[in-house]
Amino acid sequence: MARILVLGMAAVDFVLSMDVFPSEPTKYRAKAADIVGGGPAANAAVAIARLGGSPSFIGRLGSDPLADLVLNDLEAAGVGTAHVHRAEGGRSSFSSVYVDARGERQIVNFRGEGLTEEVDWIARLPAPDAVLVDTRWPNGAAAALDMAREWNVPGVVDGEAPIDPRLLEKATHVALSAQGLASLEPGDDLAAALERLTARIPGWACVTDGANGVWYTGARGIDHIPAFAVDVVDTLAAGDVWHGAFALSLAEGQAEADAIRFANATAALKCTTFGGRSGTPDRAAVLTFLKEYE
Repeated sequence: MARILVLGMAAVDFVLSMDVFPSEPTKYRAKAADIVGGGPAANAAVAIARLGGSPSFIGRLGSDPLADLVLNDLEAAGVGTAHVHRAEGGRSSFSSVYVDARGERQIVNFRGEGLTEEVDWIARLPAPDAVLVDTRWPNGAAAALDMAREWNVPGVVDGEAPIDPRLLEKATHVALSAQGLASLEPGDDLAAALERLTARIPGWACVTDGANGVWYTGARGIDHIPAFAVDVVDTLAAGDVWHGAFALSLAEGQAEADAIRFANATAALKCTTFGGRSGTPDRAAVLTFLKEYE
């Protein structure tokens, strides 16, 4: 069972389903609602657990009741939380999330306050088979990627803007969203933008673009793997789930192209279910799905 250290944000998401996104300063009524755990790193950690990996979440929380919700939810999902730092008097992160009839989402996030900036304790963590970081705590992410290099394991960045330049230099793998890539290399042509980026960073890189698939650093330049076509219900957490599946595949020794295909299938299945990361599939479901496309 591959062990993954996942460092970054954990939050509580208040998810509301609506026909269209709110556009006026008035009252709206939701068709459905859910309260689920969120945050890029936490969502990825849950995906890793569901897919058969052994994730440990490394992050910062406050001393408030929301932190208890976050930890209980992660532990129930099989995610290790022994290395979470809780700041006395700190406030944990939470989000208000709207999901429209097309399955697209709109998020307003409070990042938390009064949380630790100490990173020395990261060097004392046990060595894993891979490290995955989001961009929400740059100092912690940089420290974790340094340790990945020291441990000689993949160090993967979930590249959402804003992206601290240190992370691009320290990572072995940078997996960007289209928005994340645009923040570094503006332009409508994702393949050309990715080629420009890879020319100036030391590691491997890719960019995910939802239904349009993934462009990545191939043996002969920038290559492309298409997405799987599904009936989309909810895209919330799909990118985070993708990163968890990708990091797990690398930790298990898969090549990047195979890891992308596995992650594409996992994220596609997640999009067919409402409720953020609660719709993350298990490994059996993903393998069955992939067999249909052999």
